Amino acid sequence: MLFLLIELLQNQFGTGVFSILTYTSTRMILAAATSLLLCISLGPWMIKKLYELKIGQSIRMEECPLLGQLHFKKKDTPTMGGLLILTAMLVSLLLFMDPRSPFTLILFCTTLVLGGLGATDDYLKIRYKNTKGLPAKAKLAIQVGLSILLALYLVWPAMSNSLQVGNWFIPPIVKEQPLVRLAVDTSYLGSTEQWTTIQRTLSIQDVAARIFMPFFRDPLITFTGIGLILAALLIIIVVTGSSNAVNLTDGLDGLAAGNLILVASCLAIVAFFSNNIELARYLNLLYIQGAGEIAIYLFALCGACLGFLWYNGHPAQVFMGDTGSLALGGIIGVSAVLIGKVLFLALVGGIFVAEAVSVILQVGSYKLRNKKRIFLCAPLHHHFEYKGWPETKVVLRFWIIGLLLALGGLASIKLG
Repeated sequence: MLFLLIELLQNQFGTGVFSILTYTSTRMILAAATSLLLCISLGPWMIKKLYELKIGQSIRMEECPLLGQLHFKKKDTPTMGGLLILTAMLVSLLLFMDPRSPFTLILFCTTLVLGGLGATDDYLKIRYKNTKGLPAKAKLAIQVGLSILLALYLVWPAMSNSLQVGNWFIPPIVKEQPLVRLAVDTSYLGSTEQWTTIQRTLSIQDVAARIFMPFFRDPLITFTGIGLILAALLIIIVVTGSSNAVNLTDGLDGLAAGNLILVASCLAIVAFFSNNIELARYLNLLYIQGAGEIAIYLFALCGACLGFLWYNGHPAQVFMGDTGSLALGGIIGVSAVLIGKVLFLALVGGIFVAEAVSVILQVGSYKLRNKKRIFLCAPLHHHFEYKGWPETKVVLRFWIIGLLLALGGLASIKLG
């Protein structure tokens, strides 16, 4: 662990150049640069190996003939490229994140579990050409199981305390610093209001209990008592839904990777602000001790996806597959939950939400309206392909919409 080595050198030789390497901002930049360079440098070797192993994308013409014709050129393009992304991210985690933080452990386990789930699903699709991989119920069960463990950690104090081992995995301190009006001066000088900031120490459970709406300062809902069960259900829905939404979006060259960069960047910025007590007070965010580790991993995700786009841009030389999409979607969902920004995720990740909702509406309409469909094809990006849009135009326009949503999300931090 490079972080622990730096701390050891700092203790031995004092501050100086070593202290710079412990700053959260420095580690964010190093993590992004490391994962980016690893993806670009290891990409050719990984693509070659996937070709040799004949791990190629299969096109099921019988299910969707027109879509099969549109994507026929993608046949046998290597998939499971998510292994490249996740490897680069895990290297950055091991080098630059604090291994004693519970956030590091949670994100590490999320990556391994969902990455392993996606890899198994991809392998079965390739190994047995006529199957759709793991049964949907089995995939959902593993995703929900992981989400339940996270929910228990966040809403059940005994769970978070039991994870602590000595000075490792100590539950983070959370502080709330709302503005409070002191008095109103109605003298002849005119009415003026006096405000101050009070500080309340909370627990990690209070992060899960508070649901914040973008553009609003105060929590939309604060769960207490038996209501924490609803908070736990929301965590399960967000993590599972995010994982599957990114998986549904991964259907065109560069579409999922590009939007993941935008969403992860926004979440990383919020996590970075939440890790600084003064910035958190100024922006009326919860101060969450150690949230900088989340920002570091999200920057590693951005760097890895940017490096992956080097080979995944149209025409793609490799696809991330379920190996990447299930894990990366789960990571942004878990990150949003850990910093208490689940509705913020819905805003900046509006593309992923739209893709998932389009599938839900399509399936519901087909079953309830005598096989009538709302869209020409679902998920949503395929609908526009059916309308005659070139693949590159669909991807570019979805990126532009994703960027506008990201800018709106960032604006909501200060305007709230």
